[in-house]
Amino acid sequence: MLRIALPNKGTLSDPASQMLREAGYRQRRDNRDLVCRDETNDVEFLYLRPRDIATYVDSGDLGLGITGRDLLIDSGCEALELLDLDFGAATFRIAARAETLSPRPEDLQGRRIATAYPGVVGRYLADHHVTAQVIRLDGAVENAIRLGVADVIADVVSTGATLRQAGLETVGDPILRSSAILIGRAPAEEPSAGIVQLLRRLQGVLVARRYVMLAYDIAGDRLDAAVALTPGIESPTIAPLRREGWMAVQAMVLRSDVHRIMDELYEFGARAILVTNVHACRL
Repeated sequence: MLRIALPNKGTLSDPASQMLREAGYRQRRDNRDLVCRDETNDVEFLYLRPRDIATYVDSGDLGLGITGRDLLIDSGCEALELLDLDFGAATFRIAARAETLSPRPEDLQGRRIATAYPGVVGRYLADHHVTAQVIRLDGAVENAIRLGVADVIADVVSTGATLRQAGLETVGDPILRSSAILIGRAPAEEPSAGIVQLLRRLQGVLVARRYVMLAYDIAGDRLDAAVALTPGIESPTIAPLRREGWMAVQAMVLRSDVHRIMDELYEFGARAILVTNVHACRL
């Protein structure tokens, strides 16, 4: 039985379970449950502290896990990122008092950096050949500079409002862009059928979330222009209509582009333009 670690709570927990439900896997009904067995798919899900998931996967005790890229890096484990799951986005940035630090990474040399993610910061410093003192704090790192504990902080930043309230500003480019990921170990042999199936299903969910099915009718003499706008994943489906000279077209398009494409198709003369959600797929 394939054993998979999932976050037991936090911002990644509910989205991870929802994605697996969309992929056809059973999930726990009560958030207090720590184990859920899906006998149909021969999978056991274990709900663990997000920071511990990379450790369990790296040790080989569990086959796969869903966690944040930041938590994988911070753990120092050698588990591998297998698939970006496209939720739980987070941006890590350096922040300091205004005009006290340049955007150059080398300006961190010799500084004291407070963070709740020493592994993330340590890798960033190593990548840029910078030596600095990393001070681990469990939270509220914005106060570290005011209290004289650190010269600089590194933390997750969304709007930056909390930093500005503390008199700080972000400096330079993000040190890491994180999101939820599926992790596993470097395989010593071919991955099991269960792992292959899970990857295929999750990839199908990702495609279904990003794309919609677009159908429309178009006059034959305008078909080429319309198809250039809706090429589909491999090729659109085209069929003649009973109305002479008209064609029916179906193609998958990016959800984010669908309204623009519908407007342009209408200008081309397309009619009966319909959009359908894709609930699951295999490509």
